[in-house]
Amino acid sequence: MPKISLAEMEEIAHDLPWVDMLGMKIDEIGEGQARVRLPYKADFLRPGGTISGPAMMGLADYGMYVAVLSAIGRVELAVTTSLNINFLRKPGQADIIGDCRLIKVGRRLAYGEVLLHSEIEHLDEPVAHVTATYSIPPDRPA
Repeated sequence: MPKISLAEMEEIAHDLPWVDMLGMKIDEIGEGQARVRLPYKADFLRPGGTISGPAMMGLADYGMYVAVLSAIGRVELAVTTSLNINFLRKPGQADIIGDCRLIKVGRRLAYGEVLLHSEIEHLDEPVAHVTATYSIPPDRPA
């Protein structure tokens, strides 16, 4: 059972203008996992007709934030300390789906991965693989 509801996450997202600006959505939340979506916009294309790396990185970071809060509860000051992305293949001009899962959650750090997929292509063939670490504030509620 996630420690934060979809409604609570959507409320938090109202205070994150970049989430609204990019149009990111949460499809699912589970404890320590999330599925997020970046709806396709032609504005995200870079030369060559592919979705830009910064747009995909933004989705991955948001997905990790959702996954972390699903595991620790409403601790809005949890922040990214590192994010590494490997672009595996060119995504199609479609929504990008991020499947996020936490691998380890400690008292101060959470570590996880995100697989990014193009919605129009096979979901078992990721377009990018992301690993990220989040810092958890020491004074979070138990």
